Amino acid sequence: MSEQITVEVAYAKPGMQVILPVRLAAGATALQAVEASGILEKFPEIDLKQNKIGIFGKLTKPETAVRDKDRVEIYRKLIADPKEVRRQRAEEGKAMKKGSAEAEKNEAS
Repeated sequence: MSEQITVEVAYAKPGMQVILPVRLAAGATALQAVEASGILEKFPEIDLKQNKIGIFGKLTKPETAVRDKDRVEIYRKLIADPKEVRRQRAEEGKAMKKGSAEAEKNEAS
């Protein structure tokens, strides 16, 4: 009998996270783990041609072999570019600082 390993397959949507444990034969791939988990049937919006996968937060190829206790993650496309969001927050912060300084000057007069 071949050695068995246990991995988790994780997928998250806004307000919801699913982690499914899967038992596989040693040497199984990340793609085999995803397919064996049944997650593709539960979430038909997952398209492995579009969605990237990773192991513990690090992008990986579907044919990468998984090890015992790995967590295979399915990533969604980002809704907003994190760099753009940070830039917008920085601009808002500059505007607030300028506004608060002017308010303090007005109160002092």
